Amino acid sequence: MSGMTEVSSLTGRLLVATPALADPNFDRAVVLLLDHDEEGSLGVVLNRPTPVGVSDILEAWADLAGEPGVVFQGGPVSLDSALGVAVIPGGAAGDGAPLGWRRVHGAIGLVDLEAPPELLASALGSLRIFAGYAGWGPGQLEDELVEGAWYVVESEPGDVSSPAPERLWREVLRRQRSELAMVATYPDDASLN
Repeated sequence: MSGMTEVSSLTGRLLVATPALADPNFDRAVVLLLDHDEEGSLGVVLNRPTPVGVSDILEAWADLAGEPGVVFQGGPVSLDSALGVAVIPGGAAGDGAPLGWRRVHGAIGLVDLEAPPELLASALGSLRIFAGYAGWGPGQLEDELVEGAWYVVESEPGDVSSPAPERLWREVLRRQRSELAMVATYPDDASLN
């Protein structure tokens, strides 16, 4: 493929792992793509909570982080770095975006975790903190899509802050208006089927 001229950007969409995806890092993963262009792709896994509290690593942001107030494992790359993903109700249209927040797609954006939390506190609808991220080099994600490793679906702002992340894979598939809704019933262990 000659780049993104043939494929529109998938930024802001969800990658939902197919049952056939064999990589244990992404078993039943729901990945929000934060960036997708000819240089590669970057996203965070929305449904991998860790036992580590946000207050344990970013105390200043703990009161703004949604339930459960834990850090999520965003992916297998750079586990020692943190990313903040926040929803700003109404998407902070025009010049109204608060300092310290950069729109990714619609109402979803990245938070500058170096900024004082007070800058964003009044504007935030929800905030989730991720350790690490999922990354793909140029063309790598496109190859995985051709191989059938991922379903690509529209995201909803509530996906970022799902109060039951362990159910997100099934919930995202269940809301699709296609045969993908049936995949939500796929057993956790196919050998028991």
